[in-house]
Amino acid sequence: MDDSSQPERRHALGAQRATWGHLVLTPKQPLVAGGAAEDFESSVKRLLSQGYKLLIADLNAVPTIDSAGIRALVRAHTSAGRVGGAFRIARPTERTLELLRLARLDTVLSIHDSIVEAKHQATNWQEWLRVSSGIAACLLIAWIGLRWRVVPGAPGGGLVGGGLTGGEAAPGALWSMPWGYPFSEVVQLMSSAVIAIFVTHVQKLHQKDRPMNRSMEQAQVLLAVSGALIMIIIGSSLARAFGIAGAAGIIRFRTPVEDPKDVTVLFLLMGLGMACGIGALPIAALGGLFLAASIVVLDKVIAVKPRLMLVEMTAKGREFPLAHVVSVFAQYGITWEPLELKQDDEAEMTYRTTLPPHVLIDEVTEALVAGGTSGLEQVSWEPPKKS
Repeated sequence: MDDSSQPERRHALGAQRATWGHLVLTPKQPLVAGGAAEDFESSVKRLLSQGYKLLIADLNAVPTIDSAGIRALVRAHTSAGRVGGAFRIARPTERTLELLRLARLDTVLSIHDSIVEAKHQATNWQEWLRVSSGIAACLLIAWIGLRWRVVPGAPGGGLVGGGLTGGEAAPGALWSMPWGYPFSEVVQLMSSAVIAIFVTHVQKLHQKDRPMNRSMEQAQVLLAVSGALIMIIIGSSLARAFGIAGAAGIIRFRTPVEDPKDVTVLFLLMGLGMACGIGALPIAALGGLFLAASIVVLDKVIAVKPRLMLVEMTAKGREFPLAHVVSVFAQYGITWEPLELKQDDEAEMTYRTTLPPHVLIDEVTEALVAGGTSGLEQVSWEPPKKS
């Protein structure tokens, strides 16, 4: 999008210049709590919702910054990342740069010495390097599987199901692969972990509407490794298969996975791990590459739809802060419809809302509560019940 023809605009934080498809924000007030920092954060969110993909904050005229200003910069960075955009900082003062270094954010935020440098650094080479390394690792695993394939019944004793067969191994069976037992099984476990880490990273990059938490990332990797380990233990023993099935039936998972996509990816990663466990490394590696490519393609092809949510708010007294709630909804582009108002000792309001795809509920809740200064005591969200 080329905005070079748009006139220069001004607001409370300074001038905004749109040139060559990049929007440069030039705040000239201290980014501190009490107005400027909050206005800056709101401006960034509004511009991202309008479709801008690259925002550059020229901080050369900002005399000072505090924790609220640093928080605004971090939130601008994360908000841009969720919508597939970028937020960069140009020409920070020595004081601002020192504070960012003390907070260890100089390696997190994209900081540049000039606006020109910030404009033309459009490629995130670090992410490209990680993805390329993952692809190379999967191809290497496939090559290893093709080069040292485990063939049951082969001369010298092929290891059925990764090495534990339940019977006596034939002479030389421990060295049917160049690294020998149990190192072949270690390679299978490591292969399952590498494939799962690669797929999880790709999923994390393309899941902007609901960022993955740390527990889910670790669960996906560990589930793939557990699949490989189970198949290695089972081998060709039917008794072991029934034993593991019985043990698995005892386990009860208390944490539900709400997104069907996450459930599907967990199931597929389990299958890839099981493929590694039976020695089918080429199938597992190529399957991991196909799964990662499918995540990218589906993210591009299938549009993310707005979410319908019911939100119930409880005020601290009989007066409900309607103006504050409406302003927060407008800030995040949320459409709303009031459903019910109860006024006893505390006022309770229920809304039916429609949230844009990339708006986080936790972030909206934090803005509504505003640290206890907004007059709201509790905010709860739930999807509407299907009739």
